[in-house]
Order: sequence, then C-alpha cells, then structure tokens
Amino acid sequence: MVAAFLGLRLYSVLGRRAEHEEQPLPPRFEPKGPRSDAPRSLVGETGGSAGAPQALVPGVTPAIERGIREIGAADRGFDLLAFLEGAKGAYRMALEAFWRGDREALARLCDADVLAGFNAAIDAREAAGEKLDYKLVRIEDATVVAAEYRAPYARVTVRFTADIAAVIRNADGQVIAGSLNDAVETCDLWTFSRDVNSASPDWLVDETDEG
Repeated sequence: MVAAFLGLRLYSVLGRRAEHEEQPLPPRFEPKGPRSDAPRSLVGETGGSAGAPQALVPGVTPAIERGIREIGAADRGFDLLAFLEGAKGAYRMALEAFWRGDREALARLCDADVLAGFNAAIDAREAAGEKLDYKLVRIEDATVVAAEYRAPYARVTVRFTADIAAVIRNADGQVIAGSLNDAVETCDLWTFSRDVNSASPDWLVDETDEG
C-alpha cells in the first residue's frame, strides 16, 4: 500500500517551477488577518535597540530570515503566521480537489504549470478508470524552509508533514491498493508565490516537491 501511495504522490507529477512572467490566475488563497498600511510584525520580533535586527523565528537560517524580512519590506501587509494558516488551508483544499478531480478548484489555487501537472494526473487516472478514496487525516506540521523576494515576486516554501489515508479503486469499485484504516505519513514541499504589486492579496502554488 505504501508503494502504491508513494507512486501517486503529488511531487512525482507536479515538481515544476512556475514561469513567473505569466499572468497569475485569479484568485488563489488569501492569508487571514487584517490588513493595514502600517508595517506588520512578522513573527517572534522582540524589543531592542533601534536599528538592531531581531530574530523572526527561532532556529531559522539567516537566508530564510533575510527572505522573510525582504518580503515584509516589499509587502507591508505580509504576516507570517497568517500566511502559514492560509498555506495549510490551501494545501488541504488542493489535495482534496485533486483527489476528487475538481479542475476548477485547482485553477483557483495553482499557477499554470502546477495546474497542468494536476490535470495530467487526473486525466491519466480517469483514462485508467481508477478512483481515489483519500483522506487528509491531519497536518502535523507546516514549517517555512525557504523564503525569497525577487521583485515583484515573493516566494515562500513550506514543508508540510501530514497523515493521509489512501485507497485506490478500479472501475468496478474494487479496492486495488491502500486502506482507509491506516494513515501514511507524507512530507511535501510546496512553494507559494505572489506578485506584491498585484491588487489581489492571494498567493498561489507554483511548485511542489518531495519533502
């Protein structure tokens, strides 16, 4: 079952980088939380002497911290905690849309390249007459592992650790792999991007890979 499940892992068909020059597809997901014209606290900032940079998130690398700061400077509405909550919601929605073959829902969450990968996998599944009966049991963890700002795009990569129960059925409805009684831990890297000059606050999935 584990082998069959891993064979259908999203990263195997969706590990592509977006062509950022393309027009973003509207709309994707919007991080929750109020927006204002004032600079936002990112996460974990503490008081100190003026001009002295403070750690954003304990334990992150200097490169990640620098990327988060640059995104925050370019996008004054950016809030890391709100972003992570939105990312977890987008991860769940995209997986569930893929499993049920909902192309329209995927188009609201993904860029053109990632959407093409999802659609190709759905087409292959439908041609084989197979049906997925998957369930995202829980998201155990969502951690930022990379962040960068290359004007005008902000990109943040999140490692998701989740428990997923999986069953694959043939055209007759018979189980050919998996079990809904046993969840398998999976680890995925999803990268989200946003044009900070866009009036839309939405981010979209522009790359996926194995965690």
